[in-house]
Amino acid sequence: MSTPTVAFSELSKNSRRVAETLDRAHRVHITRRDGEDLYLTTARHDQQREETADVTARLLAALVRSDAGERAILRALPSVFPWVRHLSTEELQQLVTDLIDATHDVAQLDIHSELHRVIVEWRATARILADPELTAQLTRRLPDEDHGEVTAP
Repeated sequence: MSTPTVAFSELSKNSRRVAETLDRAHRVHITRRDGEDLYLTTARHDQQREETADVTARLLAALVRSDAGERAILRALPSVFPWVRHLSTEELQQLVTDLIDATHDVAQLDIHSELHRVIVEWRATARILADPELTAQLTRRLPDEDHGEVTAP
């Protein structure tokens, strides 16, 4: 089911109609001209999303504790993130560790930005590794020159 979208002005003018939409859809996307968009959700739907994140984090952590589970996750990664084919074995294992840690942060601390950061950073690493010229440029030895102390911004 797609998430219905309404303008913020619609929410303020016709809150009853938006609430009825929310009752049917459990989540409504609120667009704003002068600020970041919002999502309005029911408490039950939000609680279910939190429970889903918690179960997912615990399941991943339990899988990784066994060799068979770790192999299953490593085999599944290319289906979820096709760009992992550019990562080494060690990098893949670090990605799994980072994903599990970040997923725990989502479930236990309600910090979603960490999981997003992990995915964005590993995807950027894979993008660099996929381009031989860029990889060579970014991994070449720097001159032994010392340009002095770097001051804090």
